[in-house]
Amino acid sequence: MTNGVSEIQTSRRQVATLERAKKLKILVVDDEPDNLDLLYRTFRRDFQVLKADSGINALEILATEGEVAVIISDQRMPEMKGTEFLSKTVPQFPDTVRIILTGFTDIEDLVEAINAGQVYKYITKPWDPSELKAVVQRAAETYDLLKQRTEELRRANAQMSLLTVLVHVTQAAKSLEETLTPIATAFADSFSADACILQMLEGKTLSATQGFYSSEATLKNWLNQDPLTTEAIATGQIQVTVNAAKDPNLASVTYYQEHSIQAHVVIPITYRNNMLGVLSLQWQQPVSLREDELNLIHLSAQLLAIALTSSRCS
Repeated sequence: MTNGVSEIQTSRRQVATLERAKKLKILVVDDEPDNLDLLYRTFRRDFQVLKADSGINALEILATEGEVAVIISDQRMPEMKGTEFLSKTVPQFPDTVRIILTGFTDIEDLVEAINAGQVYKYITKPWDPSELKAVVQRAAETYDLLKQRTEELRRANAQMSLLTVLVHVTQAAKSLEETLTPIATAFADSFSADACILQMLEGKTLSATQGFYSSEATLKNWLNQDPLTTEAIATGQIQVTVNAAKDPNLASVTYYQEHSIQAHVVIPITYRNNMLGVLSLQWQQPVSLREDELNLIHLSAQLLAIALTSSRCS
């Protein structure tokens, strides 16, 4: 590949559009219907708001919905106090930011919860809507920053692990064919893909030499029927769809629907203007790939090209 930035311009615009539409999820918990409705109406424009009328119901919602960015919980509720409920969410969702609403002077409970890292801030009732909105916005920014740093660390570790695998496989393998499946597996692990195909080229034609990984028992190689792969080979540029079901260019490709492929990235593997093969990363859920993630995929493909060239020459 020549210029990683220019090659992903279209993909970046598609990804940016997707990310702007995405709202963080928050959970509001209060046993008083009027308060619960008020909290919902306060935040529904800026967040995807889930609501529960008790700590027990809130735990059930979290079990179904998964992690949320912020939890806002009343303190005084029957069956389970807000601080007790929030403490139960910490082990499974340590990154979630927790806010408690209290109309009483439960200082001992609140201090204990804050010191234990279970509560980010407490707000006294009746609350000021503008103050609460400001606090929740800061909490959401804190969550975003924490997730960003965690993800940056994960990507750095994944890249290092991938580089280690590439070096090890190319040094240990006796033939090019032996390297392909372990490399495909390493790429799938690094980018949390459900399937990965690494297929070599003869000229501009896909060859029989390939390696693959699949989270399912079997994987059919369908790249010779895939418009993204055809375009990647023709242009030498990364091709991306982050939501195949809404991509009109893929409407006629039945494989996407039959095998629940929701997102697909095809990367040409090029070394010194010589295209060696293509790498296909496939996900069964729509994904949100940021520009830095696409750049990481691009850089990893360059490392792969060097590794494959080394394997061919050995």
